Amino acid sequence: MSGHSKWNNIKRKKEKTDAAKAKIFTKMGREIAVIVKQGGPNPQENSRLKDAIAKAKAANVPNDNIERIIKKAVGEDGGADYEELIYEGYGPCGVAVVVETLTDNRNRTAGDIRHYFDKCGGNLGQSGSVMFMFDRKGIIDIEAEGQDEDEVMEAALEAGAEDFNFDGDVFEISTAPNDLGAVRDALEEKGYSFVSAEVQYVPQTMTAIEDKDAAEKMEKLIDMLEENDDVQDIWHNWEMPEE
Repeated sequence: MSGHSKWNNIKRKKEKTDAAKAKIFTKMGREIAVIVKQGGPNPQENSRLKDAIAKAKAANVPNDNIERIIKKAVGEDGGADYEELIYEGYGPCGVAVVVETLTDNRNRTAGDIRHYFDKCGGNLGQSGSVMFMFDRKGIIDIEAEGQDEDEVMEAALEAGAEDFNFDGDVFEISTAPNDLGAVRDALEEKGYSFVSAEVQYVPQTMTAIEDKDAAEKMEKLIDMLEENDDVQDIWHNWEMPEE
């Protein structure tokens, strides 16, 4: 995925976050609660929780909210039993889409997601139908303004990063999925703050949509997925236009 297209996606995601903070906070709260129940409330012993907290902070979730969610998850006995499910499919013009969900009703979630794909000119596929087109990587993005490229690159590589790219807007640092936390922590200790820091499905190639109607349908598919309370993250290989 080209850095420029990825930065467009990041900016779009940030705009969505600013416009719908309550929904974003709810989704991240659910993710943190599930991880706490699975691996405990101590981020030093639960690496997934540490990564989820960093992700929440990057999305401007207040520390008080995060602490309250963790305490509540520790005290809960029973309640909704959420499971993590991944759906794969194709959007308009063959755009590959991966949808990560947390749901307490897999039939409801599967029905909703299938409906979105069908309505927007795509189709929901079977497990493995598009996953081979993505690489699982830790991705850390640092806004480039005011930063020295050589210094950031040196710090990233010393911290254990696999790759470093710069597109004029952000420095993109990639790691092995299991190394994300360590690299992020090392950079944070050196004073860097992040646009985002999370494990992503990174597409190996991008797909452009030339037809305006098809592009609008792809945009609608993303919007519908983002609006669904069960959907946590959406990854795709659409080379989104700048406009």
